[in-house]
Amino acid sequence: METSIRAVAAAGDGINDAPALVRARRLARATMRNIRQNLWFSFCFNGIGVPIAAGVLYPVAGILLSPMVAGAAMALSSFAMVTNALRLNGAKL
Repeated sequence: METSIRAVAAAGDGINDAPALVRARRLARATMRNIRQNLWFSFCFNGIGVPIAAGVLYPVAGILLSPMVAGAAMALSSFAMVTNALRLNGAKL
């Protein structure tokens, strides 16, 4: 006999709690979408910014970031991710 694993969620103690459960699922999906967006942005930003800050392009194109510019770029990256996460406050549930 084959068994399957299924997720079960419950909210409250009555039938009138079903709308809250539906809203919780929508919020969870929106949160996971936001996490994926932030991860993609972080990987792309760091994939480009870290090698440039390390001097990979210096021998070829003479491009080198100062530590001050690299620090500002990392702060801007964090700010962008926090701003993206704050969009969840306006999510239509």
